[in-house]
Amino acid sequence: MNLFDIRNKVFVITGGTGTLGFSLIQYLIACGAKIALLTRSKDKAQHLISSDSFSKTSIRVYQVDVLKTTELQSTSEKIMEDFKCVDVLINAVGGNVPGATIPDDGSVFDMKESDFDRVMDLNLKGTLLPTLVFGQLMSGQKSGSIINFSSLTVTRVMTRVVGYSAAKAAMENFTRWMSVDMALKYNDAIRVNAIAPGVFIANQNRSLLTNADGSYTPRGQAIIRNTPMKRFGLPHELHGSVHFLACEASKFVTGIVLPIDGGISIYSGI
Repeated sequence: MNLFDIRNKVFVITGGTGTLGFSLIQYLIACGAKIALLTRSKDKAQHLISSDSFSKTSIRVYQVDVLKTTELQSTSEKIMEDFKCVDVLINAVGGNVPGATIPDDGSVFDMKESDFDRVMDLNLKGTLLPTLVFGQLMSGQKSGSIINFSSLTVTRVMTRVVGYSAAKAAMENFTRWMSVDMALKYNDAIRVNAIAPGVFIANQNRSLLTNADGSYTPRGQAIIRNTPMKRFGLPHELHGSVHFLACEASKFVTGIVLPIDGGISIYSGI
């Protein structure tokens, strides 16, 4: 028995049109998995998967707002019609908004409450609501693995990103709570875990970390100084951890948050 085999497993993925999420989709498809991609921008998703490499793969795109339970429920019904089951839910949706980020020359007292609410909704409710909808589906089929995307900002105080940090901390707590509830009710049938990526250069943060010539900005330099491996993460370096948490090899693993960060979360700088 190959404990790492994920061929024909059905993965529901949110946030899959971002740099890290799309890299993960490409990897899972190469492993023989089937993908249900949930996105607000169906046109963007269709463009991403329009290349020849996706022409014969099992991937379908569903337009849905993950902050609307009714849309998630109707989408889950469509996915069940198309794929018959859901084996893994990956909540990769997330991000930041400028008003919940403190500028270098500002203070926390400048933060906009409305933007703080927006970033909390995106990163907390954007994980909570899909987990409830697809978790209930998994409870009916009595099997499933849920993998959330946390962040190193939960355990390390990273300046400026106050809203994002608070939202991911709450989401991480929900991951642990949900894992216990599922284990108490379904034993090892439904597991809930998370990964906590360190700093990976993606389209969203590229200009914050690097200059046009490829050199590091002051913030990029500060991150590298505090990362023992002295580099940023590469998208493919998330693949193995997600694969492990999705497959039978991690059958006795639930409620963990796995750091993938080059050691930044444990480094004291001395």
